[in-house]
Amino acid sequence: MNKIQLFWEAFCQEKNLQNIVYTDAFQFGVEADWLADLVCQGKKTATTSGHVFYELENEALPQVGEYSIVLNSHDEPVAIIEIQSVEVVPMNEVTEDFALAEGEGDYQYWWDAHVRFFTSQLKAYDLKFTPDMLVVCERFKKVYSTSS
Repeated sequence: MNKIQLFWEAFCQEKNLQNIVYTDAFQFGVEADWLADLVCQGKKTATTSGHVFYELENEALPQVGEYSIVLNSHDEPVAIIEIQSVEVVPMNEVTEDFALAEGEGDYQYWWDAHVRFFTSQLKAYDLKFTPDMLVVCERFKKVYSTSS
């Protein structure tokens, strides 16, 4: 049994949960350790992803109530999150409140970081960033972590 599965089973046992599964195990963005630490501290309670990537990769959008495992840069599990809300909006309509919930800085920092990230990721598909591109805005809560 791998580390991720053991982490999940420890969570289920501690919370006395049965017959539930996690949807994904992933690293956040390009600074996985910093972002995972923000989740563990409860400072990061939201994330933004590009809607187009779900379409290009033929993946379903996240759903309220789903659980995911947050990994550090070494692919070790550090937290489990539960999705609280999912909204698809143009990037230039994301509210400051939502951007701040990502826990990484002020609205301008959020905007600049996402423009850089999406511009870089879109190049692989010969697509260009536009300020009105659709993004998936997820709010989540940390329900378990290595520090809890």
